[in-house]
Amino acid sequence: MYTSYIGKKFLKLYNEREGKKLSAEEFFEKIQFPIFFDAKKHLMHVHNSTFHQKFSQKDVIGNKCESMVRLERLQKDIANEKISCSTYVGYAADKMTAVTSGQMSNLFRKIDKEEIYLSWIGEGLSIGVKGGLILFDEKDLLWHIFQGWNIYRKYLSQTPNIKEKQIEIWNGQFVYSTFQSTHKMEDYNPPVERDKEKDRFFIPTISWIKLLFVLSKVYPRKSFIGNAYILEKTNSTFGFIKIILPEIKKLYELRDILFINEPTTILSDKEIENLSTFYNFKTVCSLGTIGLKAIEPAKLREYMPKGSVMYAQGKDYKFSDEQSYSNYKLFKIWIMAMLNKTELLNLASNVAKALLKFEKMEERGKKVYSALSQDVRDANSLRVFINKLTEILERTPENAEIFKKVVEEGLKMPSDNYPLFVTLIRFEYVYWKLKSNN
Repeated sequence: MYTSYIGKKFLKLYNEREGKKLSAEEFFEKIQFPIFFDAKKHLMHVHNSTFHQKFSQKDVIGNKCESMVRLERLQKDIANEKISCSTYVGYAADKMTAVTSGQMSNLFRKIDKEEIYLSWIGEGLSIGVKGGLILFDEKDLLWHIFQGWNIYRKYLSQTPNIKEKQIEIWNGQFVYSTFQSTHKMEDYNPPVERDKEKDRFFIPTISWIKLLFVLSKVYPRKSFIGNAYILEKTNSTFGFIKIILPEIKKLYELRDILFINEPTTILSDKEIENLSTFYNFKTVCSLGTIGLKAIEPAKLREYMPKGSVMYAQGKDYKFSDEQSYSNYKLFKIWIMAMLNKTELLNLASNVAKALLKFEKMEERGKKVYSALSQDVRDANSLRVFINKLTEILERTPENAEIFKKVVEEGLKMPSDNYPLFVTLIRFEYVYWKLKSNN
């Protein structure tokens, strides 16, 4: 299981940095157990494990506390090779017919107790995001997460009426906040929300894109491999995903380039990181790679020409409030990052201005020019786009240079980029029309 792989990698790192020679069992008993389970409030939930089963005072021998009895019960089960999801984190249920046995193999493989304890270590380093869990194969990140364990224990102990067993969710919020904070790590407090139904507070789960944005700041030149999965009553594995952080970092870089002359209205980091995406976590994992394409803004396709891509609606963009201006800039930055050619923004603006100027030539009471301009902006293929531009050119030969340039660029770009480019023209058209009317 990948939880064991990450646990093994981290244990080696821990022993190297701390000058120790702990086995996985020793690490669990001496380091992880006291933090995670040796208290009334636990840090982690492992389905049907001894730490969450009913407890009877009959199980107490001598002066042993409840948590120690539970630990010994786990150790005994592992020693007796009772291997299931309750002892080996991420494993299947103890019966082949159980719903959590879907990933079981018919091939027999001997599983030793070291591997089992490693799975507990690995799961403690998992990051919870909306839609699932991720384990990253990155030493510095794993160590950073580990440093948050004691802080979470202290937080749980000192915070009344707070939900327990949220280590994966804590890890996500901890990484996001402490990686970009100037305050001491020990002073970290997570955001909380209130569960009205249960009348208690809980740490909300961070979005996957928010996490990746902050990782792109810390590791701007790295690509990570992450394993995505869900551990619930039924386990699911989304598989391994390559996360290309330099591509995600491009949104910050283009923000600084495109809006350098707009210091008062430039998109903040927070506005970028609050981006809602078209793909949810499960769907984005199915792509196999998370880069620029995977962080497509959620509502962008509403404004793409109908028929140009799936779910395109061909709506005209409207500037109605501050949020609409922020969304416009986010859409523009992402499109420019995908097109990977900043000169295309000026070209799109020039085409938009040419269309607006063309519409003003129209005779009063007629809509021929306006309709032709709309046809250009609604063109769902490069062929239609060129044909409609040609019709306008016949009436406005002064646009020959601009239209020649846009056709050349359109023919050079990959076919997948055309819908993005024409959408950029649509945005620029609305923006400059608004500017001209003010």
